[in-house]
Amino acid sequence: MNIETTGRFLNRELSWLDFGARLLDIAEDSSNPLLERVRFIALFSQGLDEFFQVRVASLKDQLEANIRGLSPDGLRPAEQLELIRKRVEELVEREESIFVKQLVPELKEKNIVLSDWVNLDEDDRHYLVEVFHNTIFPVLTPLAVDPGHPFPYISNLSLNLAVRVADTQKSEVRFARVKVPPLLPRFVVMPDMERFVPLEQVIAAHLNKLFPGVQIIEHCSFRVTRNADLTVDEDEADDLLQAVEMELRRRRFGKAVRLEIQHDASDEVVSLLKEELELAPEDIYFTKAPVDLGGLMAVYNLDRPDLHKAPFKSVPNEKLKSRDSEPVDIFSVMRNTDVLLHHPYESFTTSVQTLIELAADDPNVLAIKQTLYRTSGDSPIVKALAKAAELGKQVAVLVELKARFDEQANIEWAKTLERAGAHVVYGLVGLKTHCKCLLIVRQEPDGIKRYCHIGTGNYNSKTARGYEDLGLLTTEPAIGSDVNDLFNALTGFSKSNYYKKLLLAPNFLRQGLIHLIAEQAHLGQKGEISIKVNGLTDSEIIQSLYDASQKGVKIKLLVRSICCLVPGVKGLSENIKVRSIVGRFLEHSRIYKFGTGPNALYLIGSADLMERNLDRRVEALVPIEAPELRARLDEILELEWLDDVNAWELMQDGSWKKVETKKGINVHEVLAEKARLRATQIQRV
Repeated sequence: MNIETTGRFLNRELSWLDFGARLLDIAEDSSNPLLERVRFIALFSQGLDEFFQVRVASLKDQLEANIRGLSPDGLRPAEQLELIRKRVEELVEREESIFVKQLVPELKEKNIVLSDWVNLDEDDRHYLVEVFHNTIFPVLTPLAVDPGHPFPYISNLSLNLAVRVADTQKSEVRFARVKVPPLLPRFVVMPDMERFVPLEQVIAAHLNKLFPGVQIIEHCSFRVTRNADLTVDEDEADDLLQAVEMELRRRRFGKAVRLEIQHDASDEVVSLLKEELELAPEDIYFTKAPVDLGGLMAVYNLDRPDLHKAPFKSVPNEKLKSRDSEPVDIFSVMRNTDVLLHHPYESFTTSVQTLIELAADDPNVLAIKQTLYRTSGDSPIVKALAKAAELGKQVAVLVELKARFDEQANIEWAKTLERAGAHVVYGLVGLKTHCKCLLIVRQEPDGIKRYCHIGTGNYNSKTARGYEDLGLLTTEPAIGSDVNDLFNALTGFSKSNYYKKLLLAPNFLRQGLIHLIAEQAHLGQKGEISIKVNGLTDSEIIQSLYDASQKGVKIKLLVRSICCLVPGVKGLSENIKVRSIVGRFLEHSRIYKFGTGPNALYLIGSADLMERNLDRRVEALVPIEAPELRARLDEILELEWLDDVNAWELMQDGSWKKVETKKGINVHEVLAEKARLRATQIQRV
């Protein structure tokens, strides 16, 4: 579908929905392993949930506040919501078709049967009766609605059954709600370990046990999506941690923005839910597939190697791989050379995580300073930082409490670190700290030395196995000085106006990038720009790229998801090409290259080209200067553009077109093989 445009900009929200369509393309592609296709259906569903919780909710807030400003593409909030509704209906209908007509039959052929209660025989039902009474029934709480029982609160994204019952003695029909317990598995597994029955269907089959003595007239599944954006008035907050905790409690009661409900629900049920949730008709989405296909992640996680891609195992970076049985001395390696890490191809555990664990144990390490945005559930890094603090080292950690949907986890990690004696701060007022920086201060025979890591991805050992990210390990004095100044600004009142190497948001990054783009524009047809980011929405940056294109600069943009730039328009952007790579690993690294040859500038870091990154976050880009590492970045960019398996191209009419597969180049497979070869060669030395 073409994205509506006024010529210079594509709509941000519709651009994300087109990214969702690319996820569905993969789910529909029969050349992909079956359970991988199931995963992409689940990813689409989960992404759509977040889209409604944040983006649709924001537009509704604007509408309610009578904000009539135009988006860069010339649309008012109401117009955007209307277009979103139309596009979402198309995508959800396609999602249901893929699930019902393709995935369910193909899973059945592979002995994974998503069964309905009505299709079970008596023995199967007898088994599920036992399961219901032993494990499900004790945790259910039916909630009736009548003059003595007000309409219950429906929590965000919870799966529910709406039930209508008739009291024959009083000739009344009443409504009740049963929440499907989120702590129970989404599917009940049959004894043959091949059939899976949705939990809500097992509950629905036993409603007579929950409502004895009345007649069950109707039941249907539904789910409510609420505004989940976090709003904290930091200027008024004496304690940011307490303020975020309070806001998280308030967020549970965010305004409803979407109702998903079975297509055959009665008008009475739909009308009641619409009225009680204060929703408009356009906020209601009827579904023929099970509500919440994000729950299919449980099916994707089945131990069926024949239906997954071959297991992937990261290898150590070639400079960090031991040549004997002794562990490598990462400090020694970093003193001698910069190291460019590329995850998940190269192991996060044997590089960044090991470095932090070594620093925690090393008696020569005096201080560790780190930013934490998102961490894993077991977070070995947080445990290492806590250990370092307990051993008496100076440990300062910037924990971003406002990392969306990770707020509660970050609060718990902050408390853990504080109990261990670490200095924990929550960042600068009005800004999210999104940069990925680590500073280790070590006493050495020749004096104090700074060891730094600056990356594109979170310090999260779990996502590092599936997110494509880059990181620089360096002891370069100027970078160490900059990182030191950055932490002083984050933890104290320092306001450094000069950084030797780092390019930082919000004070310097936007104008710095515009200046670099303008430098290439000055070179005209000799200029080149190559950028890889997750999102491109900032109108000022886009205009600068248009200006450079009009001067003849060749511009290549790899944008994974949202892109508001219109490429290939004569007289505007004819020298700009845009592609998106969507495949096995989530493309997450940010690479900026300006110019060609030895004078080119290469930067990596945490910042996308979006307003939030440039204006409302602390971001850091670091230059890559070693020729060997610059060549690695060139290789990555070149292979991304050669990919004809995972690539889509953005057309000048706003549509995305799948790149035709001719050579079968899959960048994820090629980079994985190159990493293995480098590690093997080092091993053979």
